[in-house]
Amino acid sequence: MTGCIMAYMLKTTIFLFVLCFPLLIGNGCIPSVNRPVGEEGFAVYLLSVDTPPSKIAALSHLKLASEPLIAMEDVISYSGTDHEIELTASAYDRLRRIGVPVWGKVFVVCVNRQPVYSGAFWAIYSSQSFDGVIILTPLPPGKNAIRIELGYPGAGFFKGEDPRSDGAILESLRKAGKLK
Repeated sequence: MTGCIMAYMLKTTIFLFVLCFPLLIGNGCIPSVNRPVGEEGFAVYLLSVDTPPSKIAALSHLKLASEPLIAMEDVISYSGTDHEIELTASAYDRLRRIGVPVWGKVFVVCVNRQPVYSGAFWAIYSSQSFDGVIILTPLPPGKNAIRIELGYPGAGFFKGEDPRSDGAILESLRKAGKLK
């Protein structure tokens, strides 16, 4: 009887491991960095619940993921003129692995975990236009840089005011020595 219980416990443990391990890997599992609350600086988050960009009504109602997709530690440099972000190789690889549907995947640019603006990772092969801020995917291998752009398939589709040069964002990056 004891052998049956042990076999059952082993099977259950293996089942749970097989079930949960892909979830951990698929989420990119960004290790938490110990920093004082409110001093995170510039960061890019996904939402805690995947929501199509067309369903985003207000920044104040967005529930962010528990950890940033891109933290200040992942940023090597940020160009304030063309909004190109040079990333560490590990951060760039993490971005390359996120799945982006043709209707986009919402990201939120924050300073000290306070949302400044939202945008969407947008598949370059999408036939749908988008009037917001975008980061095109799939990311090519090599350069380890992304560019935050306006509108898809081009800037002419963008509506509203360009939020990318927000003072809080640029000051955060300047204080960290990452702004060029």
